[in-house]
Amino acid sequence: MTVLLGALLGAGLVLLVSPWLWPAGERMPRTPRRGRLNVLLEEAGYPRTAPRVLIVSMIAAAVVAASLVWLLTGLPVLALLAAVAGAAAPVLFLRGRRLRLRKARRQLWPDVCDLLVAAIRVGLSLPDAVASLGESAPPAIRPAFVAFARDLRSTGRFEGSLDTLKATLADPISDRILETLRMARQVGGTELTGVLRALSSSVRADAALRGEVEARQSWIRGAAVLGAVAPWVILGLLAMRPEGRDAYASPEGVIVIVVGAVVSVIAYRIMLRIGRLPEPQRWFG
Repeated sequence: MTVLLGALLGAGLVLLVSPWLWPAGERMPRTPRRGRLNVLLEEAGYPRTAPRVLIVSMIAAAVVAASLVWLLTGLPVLALLAAVAGAAAPVLFLRGRRLRLRKARRQLWPDVCDLLVAAIRVGLSLPDAVASLGESAPPAIRPAFVAFARDLRSTGRFEGSLDTLKATLADPISDRILETLRMARQVGGTELTGVLRALSSSVRADAALRGEVEARQSWIRGAAVLGAVAPWVILGLLAMRPEGRDAYASPEGVIVIVVGAVVSVIAYRIMLRIGRLPEPQRWFG
């Protein structure tokens, strides 16, 4: 027992002086965590745009919108709401662009799978098959594969180039394809062509079903936009008249405007939620 207590005491003393006896060496650089703005810019097709550019654009849009509304109506509450709407406009634009890109690319990924299968069947290695898509892929996504081929030639690291390609494409379906290729590269196997064919059929069926449902629900989104915009157009026309400006400048008018803004945002979000299909999440994005 005495030996055990002495050993514990000695270990404790060593741990106390260990920072001075063995100073910490260089730490490995930590991979910076990407914020939500970085992810949004990547998925909207602007991977090289810094988040500060988006923030500056939001501030500029807010100032311009507030200035215009102030000059037209002279109501501080409307100018403040216009500033909020102007600041949200760049983010809404990026989200809309992200959805449009996903819809456009959803039709292209089955062709990419077929091209990969054809390249592998003619005897190309997996890295060369992916790099060959820089010449044969659909034009909308061809630049990403051209950059992949250039990065692969310069570094010779397939998985690192694959990570860069994933960040450039920033698409859930491309993540599924690229992670399948990564697994085939790591563990090998002869079923890659069969897996890619099955993935191509699944993506085609999903795209056809989504297209049909979205076409039927497009009227819900149109009604949401019309129902949210129309009252504010009428309010702006009324506020441009002197008697309307005086009425809405009163405390009761300010309450009406603020409550109307809250109700409009809630109703708009509910209508969009009703008419929106759940988007697939990215794999290891």
